[in-house]
Amino acid sequence: MMALRMATLVQLIMDCRGKPGNDNIKGSAFGVLKEPRMTTLPPIEYADASPQVRAVYDDIKKTRNVPDVNNFWKYLARDPVTLKRTWESVKEVMAPGVLDPLIKEMIYVAVSVTNGCSYCIATHTVAARKAGMTEAMFGELMAVVGMANETNRLANGYRVPIDASLKT
Repeated sequence: MMALRMATLVQLIMDCRGKPGNDNIKGSAFGVLKEPRMTTLPPIEYADASPQVRAVYDDIKKTRNVPDVNNFWKYLARDPVTLKRTWESVKEVMAPGVLDPLIKEMIYVAVSVTNGCSYCIATHTVAARKAGMTEAMFGELMAVVGMANETNRLANGYRVPIDASLKT
């Protein structure tokens, strides 16, 4: 009986993923990530940006030594306060510290894979490779991400209590 219910649930998920209007489902154990829908609002390019937004763009370009900012920042620029706050936080958190930039970028890739953010996966994989991540490191990272996600779901599903020796 349980196997029949599980098969029915799997079929329901598969059926929903293919229906028009359900293209916002970005992935599951049964499929791959889909590209997000295109936004209806255009990005804010440097030439069209307010002085407040240009100041943030200039800081991003200087800090990262790049000729232009990524699309992420151009879309956040629709809300200059959020743009500035997010950039300041990213700049602080991703700066060299106890963890080196490669480790930070690899953590960002791992979290982005888990969250299903294709944009973040792309941008932070490029950054991690620039910081020295090899193909072998990427492969091992993906194995750890996959295993962590699997065992996290098993522990949550079984509602495994935390051992007394693990509590801090």
